Amino acid sequence: MADAQNISLDSPGSVGAVAVPVVFALIFLLGTVGNGLVLAVLLQPSAGAWQEPGSTTDLFILNLAVADLCFILCCVPFQAAIYTLDAWLFGALVCKAVHLLIYLTMYASSFTLAAVSVDRYLAVRHPLRSRALRTPRNARAAVGLVWLLAALFSAPYLSYYGTVRYGALELCVPAWEDARRRALDVATFAAGYLLPVAVVSLAYARTLRFLWAAVGPAGAVAAEARRRATGRAGRAMLAVAALYALCWGPHHALILCFWFGPFAFSPATYACRLASHCLAYANSCSRDWLRPQQWECFPDGRGAKLPASAAPTPDGLDLPVAITHTSQTRDTASIVRIGN
Repeated sequence: MADAQNISLDSPGSVGAVAVPVVFALIFLLGTVGNGLVLAVLLQPSAGAWQEPGSTTDLFILNLAVADLCFILCCVPFQAAIYTLDAWLFGALVCKAVHLLIYLTMYASSFTLAAVSVDRYLAVRHPLRSRALRTPRNARAAVGLVWLLAALFSAPYLSYYGTVRYGALELCVPAWEDARRRALDVATFAAGYLLPVAVVSLAYARTLRFLWAAVGPAGAVAAEARRRATGRAGRAMLAVAALYALCWGPHHALILCFWFGPFAFSPATYACRLASHCLAYANSCSRDWLRPQQWECFPDGRGAKLPASAAPTPDGLDLPVAITHTSQTRDTASIVRIGN
C-alpha cells in the first residue's frame, strides 16, 4: 500500500493484466462469502450466546469478520483498479478514504487477533478466575478500544495519499515528503505488525507450554487424550499466528526494503510488490476457510473440549474444568470459531 502508484508496468496483453483481476476477484468472492457466513452464524437470533460469560471469543471473531468484510468490500475493488487501470477515476476523496480504510481495517484485525490470543490464554490458563473478566460487556469494551486505537493509528493516512496530475492522467499516490512517509511506514510496521505478532506469539507460546505441562496424575489414557488435544490446539494456534505473520510480513518487508535497502523500480520489483499486496489482502479471506474443528480444542469455559476421563485430579492445576457434557446448542456454538 505504501508508495502505491497507478503507473502500471504491464502492457494490456501481459500476464499481469490478466492475473490481477482474477486474483482480486477471487479474494473478493471468497472474502465476501466467508466473512458473510461467519456473520450469519454469529448473528442468528437462535445462537443466544451474547449473554453467556464465555461468548467473548464470539464477539472478537465477529469483530474480525466485520473488519475483514469492510476491507474486502471497500478496498479490494479500488486496489484492483489501481493495478489494472492507467489512471485513478474516483476522485481525491475516494483516494484518501480507501487508503484510510485499508489501514483502519488492518489495525483493527491485528489488534483483534492480539486480543483473541490473550482471551484464549486466560480461558486455558485461568478458566475460573478469568470468568469475571471475560464477560460480553468487557469484550465489547475491548472491541471499542480496538477500533479507537485503529482509528488513531490510521488517521495520518487520510492525508498521506492524494491525487496528482501526470500528463493527462490523474493518479492516486503518496502526497507526503519522503521523511514523513518513512517515519509513518516504520511506525505502522512496529504498531500494526511487530507488536501484534509479538503479543500473539507470546500468548500462544505460553498457552502451549501450559497445556504440555498440565498432564497431572490422571493416568496414561488421560495424558494421551490431553496430548492429542494439545496437538490440535498447537496446530490451530500456529495457523492463527503464522497466517497473519506470513500474509502481511512480505508487504512490510518490501516497504522497509524500499526505505532502507536497494529497491530499484523495475518490472521485477513491481511484481514483488503486487504479490505482497495480494498476499496481504488474501489474509482477509483465508481465515474464514480454516477448518471449524480447530476451535474445538480451545476451552472457553462453556463446554467440553476434553473427554471427561482427561479431567485432572485436584493437584493445583488450573486446567479448564468445564469438562462435563454440554447442550447441543453450546456444542453447535463452538463450531463458529473459525475466524482466526
